[in-house]
Amino acid sequence: MDFSGTWALDYGQSDNIQTRLNGMVRELQRQAERRAQNGDTRGPGANLTIGNGTDSGSSIIGLARMSDLVTRSQLLDIDQDPQKIRVRREDNFALACDFHDGKPVLVETPLGREQCGWEGHQLAFIIALPEGLSIRHRLTLGPDGEWLNIATTVVSDRVSSPFTLNRVYRRMESGAAGYSCRQTLTRGKVCTTETP
Repeated sequence: MDFSGTWALDYGQSDNIQTRLNGMVRELQRQAERRAQNGDTRGPGANLTIGNGTDSGSSIIGLARMSDLVTRSQLLDIDQDPQKIRVRREDNFALACDFHDGKPVLVETPLGREQCGWEGHQLAFIIALPEGLSIRHRLTLGPDGEWLNIATTVVSDRVSSPFTLNRVYRRMESGAAGYSCRQTLTRGKVCTTETP
């Protein structure tokens, strides 16, 4: 699988965060109603509330906001060779995967643990953060190699269901209509949108 190249977000094919959030809230409400009908006040979704705690409104919205924050990049620049893959994301932290002897490396940082690797034809990045929060990015290349789906799942011990956003990117050639790319010392290749 060759993910290398420059990629632009396809808004029409990507998930709408509000639609995903509404769907998640409806599902948690259904779970809470089923449990209430069965007399079970324990378990996920049993007490869907506005305040704090498991499945609270603020926890659910926080999970959706985190998903939006880590998936908002409009442009990606991916470098790949047999030893590493770097996914540089516009206005966001890069995803990096280093392979030694063909195996991915687990990286411990003060912020948590990062792991990456191939899962079949998909590339997965798993970031475990403090306080029960984890982020999983799963990259899948389309059969024609012209689109890239990044399914980002954010999991928190404060919400019983994970929140997943799919962002679809289209391969673009540097200098393609509507985009201007330039090389900088600090950020490498930088592509921005142009007005006609």
